[in-house]
Order: sequence, then structure tokens, then C-alpha cells
Amino acid sequence: MTTLPPHFDLSGKVAVVTGGSRGLGRAMTWGLARAGADVVIASRNGDSCDELAAEVAGKTGRRAVGIGVHVGRWEALDSYVDQVYDELGRIDVFVNNAGMSPLYDRVEDVSEALFDKVLDVNLKGPFRLMALVGSRMAEGEGGSIINISSAGAVHPRPHILPYSAAKAGLNALTVGFAHAFGPKVRVNAIMAGTFLTDVSKAWDKDAFAKRAEGFALKRGGEPEEIVGAALYLASDLSSYTTGSILTVDGGQP
Repeated sequence: MTTLPPHFDLSGKVAVVTGGSRGLGRAMTWGLARAGADVVIASRNGDSCDELAAEVAGKTGRRAVGIGVHVGRWEALDSYVDQVYDELGRIDVFVNNAGMSPLYDRVEDVSEALFDKVLDVNLKGPFRLMALVGSRMAEGEGGSIINISSAGAVHPRPHILPYSAAKAGLNALTVGFAHAFGPKVRVNAIMAGTFLTDVSKAWDKDAFAKRAEGFALKRGGEPEEIVGAALYLASDLSSYTTGSILTVDGGQP
């Protein structure tokens, strides 16, 4: 196995990934564990978190813990963060990855309940988690917070408008929290493009292929292709990077 340079090694660190049981979150969970971090996997489905935690621990030798939580429920987040600190003792890397973008036919079909639900998961939850975790990091040994944003924040297409608004807000929070908790805590975002996760299985493949012709790389991304960006921002390699929005989208216009 290739030895990681010392400043890229996450040994002794604790990393939390929300929405960590599938898609991009699952890929980042594996990447962080393989780089030496103990990992906490969070999602609404506690069973899937536990299953992945057992697999990660068995294959990497790292400690892996699954803790179910709904990040859209503000009142549940304080106790969730307390539980992580009680069980692991620290958080060095926190990845705000959990998100959702429900489908709708027309913008006039978007209900207030749907709009609120999207903002709860994609914006309000990450805000609260950054406030809770970032304050503890700042009082302790510092750390790195990584928000998973979306190219939809700057390319707001008609079918994802609530989601785009939430992710644009997340970009703004990334910069604001970098100043709120600097210099000990670095806060950055990965503005992800179109990745081929389990959600993409329901897409019209021909329609997507046509759209992808406009990308510089002419294709969607594989989940593993976000891991390098996450490891960069999690590690000391990015020690002078904060308040940054890193685009990983295959060159979308």
C-alpha cells in the first residue's frame, strides 16, 4: 500500500460525514478511513450507517461508528453532536454532505412544505451543525469543515430552484463561518457537479448524455472522483485554504 505523505495522513483524526451511507458521502467515508481517520457515518437510516460502519472497520482497521440523525430537524442536532463527542472524544473533520432535491413538474407546484423541507436539510441543518461543531473545534485543537455544495448554486435550473437557493446560501455560509471560526477552524465547500450516484439510475440516460456533451469532460462524475478534493480540504495540504468554494464538476458551462 502506498505510504501517504505525513501532512496528508489523517491518522488519529475523527471525521464525521452526514449523508455518509450512500452516494458521495459513502465514497468520502471510505476515502477518509483509508487515509487513516476514524469515521462517524450519519444519515436518517441508522441501520445503513451501522452496516457501512462495520464494513469500513473490517476493511480499513479504523474505528467506524454509525449514528442515525435527520439533519433537517434542528432540535435533534445538539444531542447528535453531544453523542459524537461522548463516543469519539473529538471531531477534526466535519463533512456537511446530507442533502435532498425533491422532484416537481412546475415551479407553481412547489408547496411551502416542500420548500421548507429542502431548506431544512440543505441549509438550516448545515448552519446549525457548523455552529455547534465549529465552536467546539475553535475552543479545542481546531479542525476542518467541508460543505458539499452544488453547481446548481450558480446554475439554477428550473427543476431545482429550492435546492439551488439552499446551496447558494450554503456557499455564503461557508465564507461567513470561515471568518467566524478562523484561524483555528478552516471552512470550505466543494461545489459538486453531476455525479452518477444511485439517484442517477432514474435519469433519462439519453437526455443526460446529450447534456453531458456540453461538459469539458463529456460525462458525469463517478462518486470516487470527489474523494481527492475532500482529502485535500480535510488534510494539512490545504492549511492555507479557507472560505473557498472548490468546483468539482467536470467542466460544466
